Amino acid sequence: MCKLFIDADPTLWQSASHSLRIDGMVTSVRLENYFWQILGEIARRDGMNTAQMISRLYHESVAAGHDAGNFTSFLRVCALRYQALQLSGDIPQNLEVPIASLDTEQIVCRDTGVRTKQVH
Repeated sequence: MCKLFIDADPTLWQSASHSLRIDGMVTSVRLENYFWQILGEIARRDGMNTAQMISRLYHESVAAGHDAGNFTSFLRVCALRYQALQLSGDIPQNLEVPIASLDTEQIVCRDTGVRTKQVH
C-alpha cells in the first residue's frame, strides 16, 4: 500500500508560496504543489487564474460567514472536495465543463443531505 504514496513524485508534496492580492492587500499562501495543481485546474474550468479564483473563494466564504483564520486549510479542503465530487460524478471529469454551470444547490443537497438556501 505505502509504495503507491512513497514512490509518488516528491515534488508533489514540496511546498510553494504564491503571492496574491485580496482587497488591495498582498498576501502569501503556502501550499504543497499538488494542491496548487488542483486549484489551478479548478480555476481554469471557469476561465480564471488561480489568484482570481482564490480571491473569489475568500470573498464568498467571508460573505457566507466563515472564519477566514485558517484559509490555507480551507483551500486544501476545497481541492480534496473537488476531487471527491469528481469521483462521485457530481463534477464532470470533462475539464471544459465550467463549475459555474453546475447545479451547485443540487450537488450540495446530495452530498450533505441538507437543503441549502438559494444563492443569487
